[in-house]
Amino acid sequence: MSDDVRELLGRAAEDAGRPVVSTEAVYAKAARVRWRRRTAASVTAVCAVAAGAFLVPQLSSAPDSPQTSSVASLAQEPGESPRDVRLLKLLPHLTGTVEEVSFADIIKHVSPPPPEPSTTGPLDGQYEIRQDGGVGYLTIDVRDAEAVRKKLGGAPAEDLCKADKGAPARTDCVREELSDGRVLTIWSDDMDYGDGTPQWGPELVARLTLADGTLLGVRDSTGFEADVVQGPMLKSPPLTRAQLRELMLRPELLPAK
Repeated sequence: MSDDVRELLGRAAEDAGRPVVSTEAVYAKAARVRWRRRTAASVTAVCAVAAGAFLVPQLSSAPDSPQTSSVASLAQEPGESPRDVRLLKLLPHLTGTVEEVSFADIIKHVSPPPPEPSTTGPLDGQYEIRQDGGVGYLTIDVRDAEAVRKKLGGAPAEDLCKADKGAPARTDCVREELSDGRVLTIWSDDMDYGDGTPQWGPELVARLTLADGTLLGVRDSTGFEADVVQGPMLKSPPLTRAQLRELMLRPELLPAK
């Protein structure tokens, strides 16, 4: 075995079992790689690189049986309701159930789940939505201005609906300038970025930028396909565009001032 092979195997062993951290920077890098693969296959094939979007985890093969774990009881004040219970109260039109989960657990099958990363928003997390015989997901993430600059290498784009650096414009993108300097942007993403595991289904993506630079991001996903899944994907995202917009404007998602 050559020294190069030993080094590669060593690096792989070091990375095995590590949790996946949802960051805008990692997602953007993964999307750029997928875009290059698609353009190499066809001159006319292009993919939408969602700058500032959440990571779509590229994870290892699943075991023979699924392992699930709720993390809703973690990171909450004594006597406070679990986060999934509080989130459900903000979704009066939802017909299904909500459970907070860990992608490291249900996708990569790291059990027990790794410690939760630090959060900024009171409802930051990954949530499994069961309705209409399928399973979709919501992810909520709040970043303050400093964290946004670090993850994106600078300030986010002023208009996310405009094409960026040769990538096509986002599908069905709507940008709203709201009161107090807030800007809300919602678009559709078919998540067709080539091969990999898991294969995520279509989703709605929303970003709310506050005047102080704080960024609230939500993914409203139909689910994913993999060797082991929690259930079939939904036919449409768990929240409609109107319901997602309503959720994005709820102050309960933002840190108390």
